[in-house]
Amino acid sequence: MTDHAARELVHFIRDSIPLARAMELELLAHDDDLLSLRAPLAPNVNDKGCAFGGSLVSLLTLAGWGLVELALRGRGEDCDVFVGESTVRYLQPVWSDFRAEARLAGDADWAGFFATLAARGKARIEVACDVPGDDGRPAATLSARFVAKRRVPADTHA
Repeated sequence: MTDHAARELVHFIRDSIPLARAMELELLAHDDDLLSLRAPLAPNVNDKGCAFGGSLVSLLTLAGWGLVELALRGRGEDCDVFVGESTVRYLQPVWSDFRAEARLAGDADWAGFFATLAARGKARIEVACDVPGDDGRPAATLSARFVAKRRVPADTHA
């Protein structure tokens, strides 16, 4: 995935999802196997002075969704991507700016995902995301199954 594609996706997220704009979400790092998004603490703080759990899960979800979306865009696939299932764990408070890192889960692979998409027009893939804590251990984790479904071109509905 190119730097331009990743930056374009983050602009799309911020333009399309008001919550992401309010969170001040930004791109931190990316490659074919990783997408890392960052958010400052100030607009994502809770009443205790640490990161709001809703902001943590939102950033985790957007990083996972973005990883899948970038892979699809990189292969010229026009799909709707959504969360089919997810589990979040909050392990420790986050007291500073934070980032979410998304990678494919252990057994997941792009080859199988794209083969299924080619055969069925839809596919799902497991993604593992985490927010690293200040001590290097995860502060929050998200295990999610994302589903991609090919969009039907508008001119085929006639």
